[in-house]
Amino acid sequence: MITRRNPPRRILILKPCCIGDVIFATPLLSALKRGYPEAAIDWAVGSWSAAVLSDHPLLDRVLDTGSRANPASAPRSLWQLIRMMRAGRYDLLVVPDRSRWLSLAALLSGIPVRVGLDSGGRGFGYTLRVPINPLQARHEADIYLDLARALTLSTADCWANVGINAASGTIVEEVLAAYVPPDRPLVIVHPGGGVNPGMNLTAKRWPVARFGELSRIVAEFTNGLIIVLGSVTDRPLASSLCDSLAHFPGTSVTDLSGVFDLPQIAALAALPRTALYIGNDNGIAHLAAAAGAKVLMIFGPSDP
Repeated sequence: MITRRNPPRRILILKPCCIGDVIFATPLLSALKRGYPEAAIDWAVGSWSAAVLSDHPLLDRVLDTGSRANPASAPRSLWQLIRMMRAGRYDLLVVPDRSRWLSLAALLSGIPVRVGLDSGGRGFGYTLRVPINPLQARHEADIYLDLARALTLSTADCWANVGINAASGTIVEEVLAAYVPPDRPLVIVHPGGGVNPGMNLTAKRWPVARFGELSRIVAEFTNGLIIVLGSVTDRPLASSLCDSLAHFPGTSVTDLSGVFDLPQIAALAALPRTALYIGNDNGIAHLAAAAGAKVLMIFGPSDP
């Protein structure tokens, strides 16, 4: 049993997907590290989101669970996940997720203390089940922090956070130097998102034309340069946004979609010259916020 006198030596957080939800679990990571400062903490996360955690200073290791949104949902990847968890010889498993399949993986892991969310009886695999009231509107990050509270850990001043890699910052500065002058603020715009291994909800995207109108107003107010971000698949959206801004004289816009990886986007968001990040409700916007940027996030059909 985990107690103050018998703290865990090795902790595993199991939260595979996806970028935004992984970031929502970083306050829980902070609470665990503060509560158990001598413990080694690993995080099992999917390939899609692993780069978000690759530079996190509170983690000892990031374990890649593969390309599935839920690695426990298929027999082969479930067995691989169980083997991974058993190999780590962990004292404490923490699962900020509602999945019955991850609960099953926890049960079969052999980890003696298993703390996880219990929604509708899906937390059967945990030794400490933390109930969720689906009718109560709460932020996901605060729900995840209930796991720390169940362990009697303080959650005060625990916020979403990511590590900023110095090498990523250098690459960002080198790329920017090739496109924009160094003495102007940056207005970062990401018109895409809403697509990940666990979901395809492009209805969350605000219309590109409105992104153009808004970013132009912000750029004028801040005397800033507009930088358009996105994945390779977002390039048609980025191109459309740039075209909509080309009709306004004096508006400077640079399309860098597909150029930066996730750690580099975090470094870009954290730059002092980044005046504002504008984006849809997606993982990249939550990444920018966790990196310390001022973020204007536009919510569509999902619950803000």
